[in-house]
Formats: sequence, structure tokens, C-alpha cells
Amino acid sequence: MEYTQEYRLAIQAAIDASLVIKEIYSREFKSVLKSDGSPVTEADLKASEIINRVLSFSKLPVIDEESDKLPYGQRKHWEKCWCVDPLDGTKEFLKRNDQFAVNIALIEKGRAVLGVIASPVLEEFIVGGPNIGAHYSRFNSFLNGHAPVSIQQSLTPKELSVIASNSHHSPLLKKYLNLLSKSGYETKLIRKGSALKFFDLTMNNCQVYPRFAPTMEWDIAAGQAILEGIGGGVFEIQSKLPLTYNKEILINPHFIAVSDVNLSLWR
Repeated sequence: MEYTQEYRLAIQAAIDASLVIKEIYSREFKSVLKSDGSPVTEADLKASEIINRVLSFSKLPVIDEESDKLPYGQRKHWEKCWCVDPLDGTKEFLKRNDQFAVNIALIEKGRAVLGVIASPVLEEFIVGGPNIGAHYSRFNSFLNGHAPVSIQQSLTPKELSVIASNSHHSPLLKKYLNLLSKSGYETKLIRKGSALKFFDLTMNNCQVYPRFAPTMEWDIAAGQAILEGIGGGVFEIQSKLPLTYNKEILINPHFIAVSDVNLSLWR
């Protein structure tokens, strides 16, 4: 495949940010609460600074969790922009359970067309989009000039694995699992923090990620692009339409992410 400047910048930004996050994670650090009550650490802010510096070479605007958001009156005219979560899973970072990630997505006319999700602890990333497939690499391999390896869609196993959040619990999830059971599916529930859930979906370690609690665009955009690269997707529960981005309100609706759109259960 042809590696565009945007593709390379997104991966480089994710790796550079991940390495700084890992260094901070290995020592003592402080956290404070933002105005919305969510935590932010030195790692969030350093990663944001690095990612914005690298992505600036693309000359595209950035929607970043840790930066001021421009009014929709300005954003709505953007044909393309970046959507970034410098440290997705800050709560998991504070728990030191290794379940946090760096998310970088390229948005074009409201659609996620490129996504990178990196694991700072494991030093690996997945990258993909609807027109480029999905690919996996270790940091060192990419930095040494090796192309990421293509991920092939796997056959769905007999047992359906459902992945859900570590930190956010909803009674609607229990109702959904009961519905699957009544529909004849044998299900296994996996708990994991952050966008690392999209690693499992992409690698077919699980097939479904239902979300009945709030998320922001930067939490999901990269994962949606990658899933679409293997024939999966992220769909709003009521309309069954793919999620869109750079909206006036940056909160996502409840959704179901699937590794394969042919799975009838998400409909």
C-alpha cells in the first residue's frame, strides 16, 4: 500500500507520545481533576504536546481532548481534521493496570478514514481505515523500516465474546447480554479499559463491544476507522448508522462496535 504523509505522521505521533507516557508511567507522577471531574496527569499533557507538534506538519486542525475546542461555527467548515486522545484511559493509568492507549484519528467530512491506536506498555499499535485495511506492528519494527503486517478478518468462533469497560458499568449491558442469551448465543464477557478494546475486536479476540455509557469522539474515532478496515464498524444503537465526527456536540451516542458487519446481533 502507499503510505501517505498523514499515515506516517499519525503513527509517528502515536509512537513518540507512547514512549513519553511509558517513561512517566515508570515513575512517580501527579494528577489533578479537570473542571468536569475527570483526572489529568503529566502524561496526558506531555503526550498532547508531542502529538500536536508532530501532526502540525500536516497543516490540518486538531480536536484534542486536552486542548481548547474551537466553536462549531468554525469547525463545521473543516473538510479534514485530526481527532486525538493523547492518553485514553487515564483512570486505568492511575490504577497502573497497563490498560491505556494513545488514539489518533483522521476525520474527513465527518467520517473516520484513518485510525491509530497504540499501547505504550506493550509498545505496539494497530492502524487502519476503510480504504487501507487494518495492520499491526511493534514500535521497533516500524521505526526500523518494516511495514505493519496486514490483519486478516477471522471466522467468528462459536462462542461470542463481548468486551466492555472496566470503569463504566451500565444495567443496559446486563439487559443486552440477556437478550443475546435468549437469542441463542453463548457469550463470554471480557472487561478491559480504554481503546485497547479495539485491539481485541480487530484481532478477533472478541466480536462485540456494546457501549451504554457516555464516550467522546476522540475515544472511538480511531477504533471505528480500524474496524472498518477489516469489515467491521461502530453503529449508533437506535439508527444503526455509523458514528460521525466533528459534530456540534462531541459526545457519542450509545453504540455497538462489531468486528464483522455480517454479525446479525448488532442489528
